[in-house]
Amino acid sequence: MNIDWKGYDASSCYDELVTPKGTVRTHARELLAYLDSLTADEIRERQRAADGAIVEMGITFTVYSEGENIDRAWPYDIIPRIIAAKTWDPVDAGLRQRVQALNLFIADIYGEQKIIRDGVFPAELLADSANFRQECVGVRPPHDVWAHICGSDLIRDHKGRFLVLEDNLRVPSGVSYMMENRVLTKRVFGELLENSSIRPVSDYPTQLFDMLAAISPRPLDYPEVVVLTPGIYNSAYFEHSFLAQHMGAELVEGADLTVGEDDCVYMRTIDGLQRVDVIYRRVDDLFLDPEAFREDSALGVPGLMRAWRAGNVGLANAPGAGVADDKVVYAYVPDFIRYYLDQDPLLPNVETYVCNRAKECDYVLNNLDQLVVKPANESGGYGMLIGPTASKKERNEFARRIRHDPRNYIAQPLIRLSTVPTVIDGQVEPRHVDLRPFILQGDRMYVTPGGLTRVALRKGSTVVNSSQGGGSKDTWILEQD
Repeated sequence: MNIDWKGYDASSCYDELVTPKGTVRTHARELLAYLDSLTADEIRERQRAADGAIVEMGITFTVYSEGENIDRAWPYDIIPRIIAAKTWDPVDAGLRQRVQALNLFIADIYGEQKIIRDGVFPAELLADSANFRQECVGVRPPHDVWAHICGSDLIRDHKGRFLVLEDNLRVPSGVSYMMENRVLTKRVFGELLENSSIRPVSDYPTQLFDMLAAISPRPLDYPEVVVLTPGIYNSAYFEHSFLAQHMGAELVEGADLTVGEDDCVYMRTIDGLQRVDVIYRRVDDLFLDPEAFREDSALGVPGLMRAWRAGNVGLANAPGAGVADDKVVYAYVPDFIRYYLDQDPLLPNVETYVCNRAKECDYVLNNLDQLVVKPANESGGYGMLIGPTASKKERNEFARRIRHDPRNYIAQPLIRLSTVPTVIDGQVEPRHVDLRPFILQGDRMYVTPGGLTRVALRKGSTVVNSSQGGGSKDTWILEQD
């Protein structure tokens, strides 16, 4: 079957649905046959219907711009991304392996630090870590799990191989948009979904609640779980309220909670104080508890760290989990897998140069025009240098920064991300995508089938972040190939 979309070019990099010769990949035949049956006007109308539904449903995200918080409608493209089961299942296994090793690393770092004594992980990297929390040393959270929710960003290279770009272990976001994308697809392509065998994502809130319940200090069937939000001006507030609602949990701010003399956490209600068992916190470490961290924080709960250290409340993710959410630490994750699990990594990293290593730093400085340089702890695509498109002035400035603080930088080759057909101004064109699956770990592990696909809507761009002009797609994992 030949695709007949005028001007669709799948030859410049790996397209997940169309071969370089313009033929449809086997797992995408049903979808593209269906799209071929629609006229250009019908495709435009479906996109308009989806955009209208987004406004109607109030699906938004917040962009911080020039001191203002601007709510924008969630950018969604109607053509789903399809991944065959035989392609996805090894990725699922690799994610499970990776999160297991990351949790073992975090537990070790706040415990005996064997990995440092054995020379696998450099002590100086820990000493300079922005996310290591001395207050967490010696704590043993339930099941020895620190990163209960992980969002690992994946890309596919020119051969279609999945690679891990980074791990998000502090307060990873985006899962609500993954779920809403599926709802939108049901509205615009309901007849197609009815005839397709797609792995569901709608059970994520149940899986999340069960994981949170598993870290409750009290053995209750329905412990009191709350979602702690910084408030309505946070860029992910839509997600905070979405997940609280779908779990049947209370959405609270710091002022709604208090720590009693018994070192237990209580929620203020119209009926008086009610004990809280588990807090799914969407507040950064340093703002969690003004007694332990920033004294000027109005977002947290005084005494919360005392309650957590005493084992009287579960916190997800645990404070201090961000020690592994560091792009320099990321470079060592394959070593963690070999060290803690005695296994070879199932999912490879992108080739990474750590500027803290002298030889690698020299290579980076001499090849800035070919590399992507990233600071260790920025997110959202900010603070990067994309060398091949940067000016000489920009490269010189990054060279200065690297020499000043090599610990804070890594570099990677520019990967031509895979593409997926996307509706652009009523036409179908290839656009670059990445993928953020979500992995839950408590007393057991759960991996979302697929995840949040983010798409770079600008032609040729590889910047997929919604805050910088990116969009999103529904992600289908086929039940059968």
